[in-house]
Amino acid sequence: MLSTDPFPAFESGFTPWEWDCSELFSTTQSIGPARSGSGLDDANQNQTYSNSFSDEPNQPVSIIDERKRRRMISNRESARRSRMRKQKHVENLRNQVNRLRIENRELTNRLRFVLYHCHRVRTDNDRLRSEYSMLRQKLSDIRQILLFKQLQQFSSAWPCNNVTVMSEQTPSLIT
Repeated sequence: MLSTDPFPAFESGFTPWEWDCSELFSTTQSIGPARSGSGLDDANQNQTYSNSFSDEPNQPVSIIDERKRRRMISNRESARRSRMRKQKHVENLRNQVNRLRIENRELTNRLRFVLYHCHRVRTDNDRLRSEYSMLRQKLSDIRQILLFKQLQQFSSAWPCNNVTVMSEQTPSLIT
């Protein structure tokens, strides 16, 4: 007789909530990778089980962890070297700033010194130009006086004395 019940297992009184499923979700038992059912996985199955029961069960994980650890150490060393280079560069820049400040101060002092002497030379030059102009005018006046005196001597030596004396008429130019 065919049963019309689609779930014949429930006829015996079995209920899914009474069944112990703990062995399906156990984390302590290692079953291995899932297989596709082809013959290729059967050849690798013995190798997988032999690797899983060896002395180093997490060998691929430990190799990855070791690589990460080495990379992290390498990165830390690289960062430390980079910080040291940056610190050395900043120190070199500070030294250069100090040297340039000292050089700037020395050049500023030299410039002040040169400007001071340039001002003194200009002042002396102006004074000398003024003195030159005054002395040139005096020399011109002296030449004129000498010329008049020579003319006077020549005029007194001539027989015609009807020329009046020039020295009495010319004012004194020498001051």
